[in-house]
Amino acid sequence: MLKKLGFGLMRLPTVDDSVENIDVESSKKIIDYYMSRGFNYFDTAHVYHKKKSELIVKKALSSRYPRESFVLTTKLPIFNLESKEDMQKIFDEQLEKCGVEYFDYYLLHNVSSKHKDKFTKIDSFKFVRDKKKEGKIRHMGISCHDSPEFLEEVLISHPEIEVVQLQINYLDWEDKVVNARGCYEVACKYDKQVIIMEGLKGGSLLKLPGEALKILNDYDENISPIEWCFRFNYSLDNVLVVLSGMNSIDEVKENINIYENYRKLTKEEIALLENVSEVIRSDKKINCTGCNYCLGYCPMNIPIPRFFELYNSQQLLDKKNSSGVYYRNLVSISKVTPSDCVKCNCCVDYCPQHIDIPEMLEIVSKSF
Repeated sequence: MLKKLGFGLMRLPTVDDSVENIDVESSKKIIDYYMSRGFNYFDTAHVYHKKKSELIVKKALSSRYPRESFVLTTKLPIFNLESKEDMQKIFDEQLEKCGVEYFDYYLLHNVSSKHKDKFTKIDSFKFVRDKKKEGKIRHMGISCHDSPEFLEEVLISHPEIEVVQLQINYLDWEDKVVNARGCYEVACKYDKQVIIMEGLKGGSLLKLPGEALKILNDYDENISPIEWCFRFNYSLDNVLVVLSGMNSIDEVKENINIYENYRKLTKEEIALLENVSEVIRSDKKINCTGCNYCLGYCPMNIPIPRFFELYNSQQLLDKKNSSGVYYRNLVSISKVTPSDCVKCNCCVDYCPQHIDIPEMLEIVSKSF
């Protein structure tokens, strides 16, 4: 039976703080310990560690363990593809780099509205279906950083999808930008298994502001911030695995200990995390309430509230989050950026919060 703590190979230990210079020997020791404790799910991608992550699979895993002893997932970088030939070339390269003859799970990487024309044009889904028929892939799926509506559109169009990898954590659960809850519910609606990524929001949920941390400690100071994160995700139904980008044996030990001893969240604890999320989100840099009064008065048709939401999301905690992905999606859909503002001030008179919208749009533009 697959244990739900998955090993994400995108934050491996490195030499000299160089992302592409992975510390192979340290990685072997970490992977060995993880495997020795009965865990065996590994997630990588073509682009991780500047295209060096998949090489570690061969050096630390496939050349040292029987193929049937581990579960391996990698991804097709649809955002880097220009032709059907590119897909075959990269797929063959991935098999070689990982040192395997098949992938247990193969995902289209970052399926989004921004890349829809591209993956449709080169028929990426057919390519993956064909690889599954050939036995080169056991299960096919997608990773997605987009809206529930777009995700549903994709799942309806491609019922062959078996798994969906989503950004889910307690802060993003009700977030207007990420809408993790909405995406999760869509995946469940279509009976797709869910792989959870960014469960710690890039580690930023381990560095909570004082008021938020006090709420948790007042409830139970023996539950650490990281344990709250994992308990939230493990408490969800329909989850295949929860990924963690571990880069030390101590991190693996801590995460395994949490997994082996976790308790499902109670209703009281769920409400507690909702309260913590509200406290974190209350520290908004732009006091936009999303009333949308400004819309319709912009000659450039800039979706002002959405850009403000993205900026506020970006500024949360230590800024290590995926707001940039959602920003690029919005730009692709709307065909405008905050820098397209012509400073006509037509919108300003309609803002109940008296925000200097042109000035704030300029700040947003410089932040992405």
